[in-house]
Amino acid sequence: MREPYYENITPVELKEKLDRGEEPVLLDVREPWEFALARIEGSRLVPMAEMLDRLPGLDPHTETVVICHHGARSAYVTQVLDRCGFKNVYNLEGGLDAYSLVDDSLPRY
Repeated sequence: MREPYYENITPVELKEKLDRGEEPVLLDVREPWEFALARIEGSRLVPMAEMLDRLPGLDPHTETVVICHHGARSAYVTQVLDRCGFKNVYNLEGGLDAYSLVDDSLPRY
């Protein structure tokens, strides 16, 4: 059995991608109360606990960036998606907390 493979995307890389008008799926795996506090515009909330149930609604061929608060939950979900056949999936390195350092419109919590 191979180790799960996934790639990170840095906050700077994601910000540049979004600024260029690219539209990856921004899959936010935090809890609803966290999502209400701060989120990247256009993010889709799918709490980690609901991921397997909601997997059929996700496209494994679409570029997907998985987001959480600090990057641990999103790293786990990125590995799950990899095992489920997603090949264009990235973990947001450092999570939303790190992203807020490159996008000052996003509040830190």
